[in-house]
Amino acid sequence: MHKTLACCLLLALCLLAACAPSTVVPPAKNAGVYFQEGEEFFEKGLYRDAIASWEKVRDSYYSPELNSLAELKIAEAHFLAEEYIEASVAYEAFLQNHPDNSRVPDVLYQLGLSYTHQLLSSDQDQSATVYALNAFRTLKERFPDDRRSEETQIYIDRILNLLAASELNIGKFYLRTKYFSAAINRFEGLLRKYPNYYERDKVYYYLGQAYLLSGEKEKAVVAFNTLFDDYIGSEFILDAQRFIEKNY
Repeated sequence: MHKTLACCLLLALCLLAACAPSTVVPPAKNAGVYFQEGEEFFEKGLYRDAIASWEKVRDSYYSPELNSLAELKIAEAHFLAEEYIEASVAYEAFLQNHPDNSRVPDVLYQLGLSYTHQLLSSDQDQSATVYALNAFRTLKERFPDDRRSEETQIYIDRILNLLAASELNIGKFYLRTKYFSAAINRFEGLLRKYPNYYERDKVYYYLGQAYLLSGEKEKAVVAFNTLFDDYIGSEFILDAQRFIEKNY
C-alpha cells in the first residue's frame, strides 16, 4: 500500500516537472546588437548611453571594420555632448589606430573643431590653439582638395591671429618689466612669424617703444615710421607721437 502510494507521488512529481515552463535564457548580446543599441541611444540624444554601448563594441574586437566605426561614433557622441576634451582624445586615438582610414579627413577636421572649442584668451595657455592649428594644417597638407579647404583656412587664420596676440602679450609683459631685449625679440619674432596678423600696427607701436627705451633710437625711428607710413588710420599713431615727444 505504502509502496504503491510512493510510486504514485513520484509519477505525479515527474508529470508536474514535465508540464512546468522551462526557464528561457536570453542569448548574450553580440557586438552588432550593442552597435545598434548605441545607434538608437544616439538618435534620442542619449550620448552617454550611446558611448557606453559603442565602447562594448570597441572592446569586443568583433571585427576591425565595426571596431573602427565604433571608435568614430564614440568621438562624435562626445563632440555632440560638448565634451570637447574627451572628443579630441577619441579623435586622436582614431588617427593613431587607423592612419590610413578613408575617414581621416573628416576626423582631422573634427579634431580641429574639438580643439577650437577649447581655445582660451590670448593671455592664457595656448596648448589647445597649437593642437587645433596642427590638425587643420595637417588636413590642408594631406588633403588639399578637401571640400572644406576654404573653411579650414579661415580657422587657420583665426588661430594664427590668436597665437600672434599671445606673443604680443608676452612682449608687452617684458616691456612693462623693462626686459627690453626680450620684448624686442618677441615683437620682431611676431612680425616674422605672423605676417598677416591683423594688429601689426600695435606691434610696431610697442616695438618702437622697446627700441627707444633700450637706447636704440635709429631702430625705434624705423619702427615708428613704419607705423606712421603703413598704418595711416591706426589708433596708435597719436599715442606713438606722444611717447616720442616724452622719451626721445
